[in-house]
Amino acid sequence: MLVTIFIGALILSFGLVLFLLRPDDAEKALERKLRVISSDARKEQAETEGYALTVKKAEGILFEIGEMVERYHFSQDLQQLILHSGTETTVGSVIGISAVLAVAAALLAHIFLGIYIVDAVAFVVGGSARWMQLKWKKSSRLGKFEEALPDAIDLMARALRAGHAMSSAIEVVAEESAEPLAGEFAIVFQQQKFGLQFRDALLQLGDRVPSKDLSFLITAILVQKETGGDLTDVLDRTTRVIRERIRIQGEIRTYTAQGRLTGWILSALPVVMLCLINVATPGYSHILFHDPTGQLLLGAGGVLILIGGFIISRVVDIKV
Repeated sequence: MLVTIFIGALILSFGLVLFLLRPDDAEKALERKLRVISSDARKEQAETEGYALTVKKAEGILFEIGEMVERYHFSQDLQQLILHSGTETTVGSVIGISAVLAVAAALLAHIFLGIYIVDAVAFVVGGSARWMQLKWKKSSRLGKFEEALPDAIDLMARALRAGHAMSSAIEVVAEESAEPLAGEFAIVFQQQKFGLQFRDALLQLGDRVPSKDLSFLITAILVQKETGGDLTDVLDRTTRVIRERIRIQGEIRTYTAQGRLTGWILSALPVVMLCLINVATPGYSHILFHDPTGQLLLGAGGVLILIGGFIISRVVDIKV
């Protein structure tokens, strides 16, 4: 009991430190400005000395954690995920929060259930919670961006027909569009004002937003800049291609809806049935949770459910 209380107090103390050392609004604004004027989007969160000093002051030990793991490949992937999700955080902060959540979830599972296999599952789920949140924010942000992109391209084409330069057309899009598209195009406009080449600004936009539709737009604009031609016509054609792709993707999601629902039902059915049986007959599955062989069978069943769900998701995930 004393060990449990000590570990719980340690987790609460570490969580309080994370909360108190989070960056304030001024530091976030400075980070955003430095990100805009950075010449290399892939190194923008570590290259600038002013940014590094700001983050180190704000996060302390979390910054040191980020420095220790930045040489590993997963750190680069995590940094890219943070960039794509549009979240104002750092690699060290994500790792620190994930560690706290993992230990807290495992500790709570051990206190209430005391089953080692459940403790392990709780540890994995708690440790991956922050990563899953970033994945969800990335997906949500990308969906909003792609939804607003065709209208933004139309707006850009109309601005060019009205006599605006390309930089002014991008500014119009940044002012009239919804977030997150407005913010990303505002960054492109600001980068040009600071002297960054138009090509580099567009390529950095592609790095920040991993959208196929945006890649179509960037490629079309850059090819037109090198070969010449009517840019408004190129934008109109690009818009038609993007909208046709969205239409086809919507039809495919409609056709595969039954497969996705089947996957969710088959994955959730064993767990739901286990819970219902234990509600109707308390202690029915007691041997599964407390006998070593039963725990092994539960683990194997969980792994098979995950494998089956993964296979079904790959089958119905048709790329356009």
